[in-house]
Amino acid sequence: MLSQIAAENAKKLAGNKYPGRGIVLGASEDRKKYFQIYWIMGRSENSRNRVFVEENGFVRTKAYDESKLTDPSLIIYYPLKYFENFHIISNGDQTDTVYEYLKSGKRFEDALMTRTFEPDEPNYTPRITGLTEPGGKNAYCLSILKTQNNDPATCIRNFYYYENPVQGIGHCIHTYDGDGKVLPPFSGEPYVVPIPGSIDEVLEYYWELLDPENRISILVKTIDTETGKTDIRIKNRHG
Repeated sequence: MLSQIAAENAKKLAGNKYPGRGIVLGASEDRKKYFQIYWIMGRSENSRNRVFVEENGFVRTKAYDESKLTDPSLIIYYPLKYFENFHIISNGDQTDTVYEYLKSGKRFEDALMTRTFEPDEPNYTPRITGLTEPGGKNAYCLSILKTQNNDPATCIRNFYYYENPVQGIGHCIHTYDGDGKVLPPFSGEPYVVPIPGSIDEVLEYYWELLDPENRISILVKTIDTETGKTDIRIKNRHG
């Protein structure tokens, strides 16, 4: 039943022209690996001028054409970092905030209580963040920091915790409900989607789900639940 719901949700995601940046956390079909998936989309030339680059187990965004980079403040960051058994994924520089807090012995939640949505009026893009912790009380958690219907007077902070991952199932969250002149922030809870196969199969599956006009880059990371060994795949629109 849950797999059918996940498949239907994947079809809805495919029909969403602009979900923006998105995160999926979940488990493989044999439950031997945790999956982290992150994609970026873009409508402006500046947003589309990006690629993912791996650096020693971290991933950062980089301008594809440096001569066309105009404002790096919200588009150049590390979406993927890890510290010991903590695997962090996010859509902005809050990755660094969470990383530093965890290194100092503080909590994921403590880090995100110091942050808000992005200051990109009028959209006020939500900050979405995930943490996978093999062997922890919660296998993974997701967070979103957003406005109330694009009103910057209030920051809503939601946290979602998942103790026992379901085989072949992930939870998806993204920045927007869809396209628009003013982009509507994600509403509701993270929803279930499939984790259909190997790291390469999952990479291609989600790349093909995303709108071809707006998709820019995608990464998939796996974490072995027993050994902690990781693997990363990246696909960029450019290069």
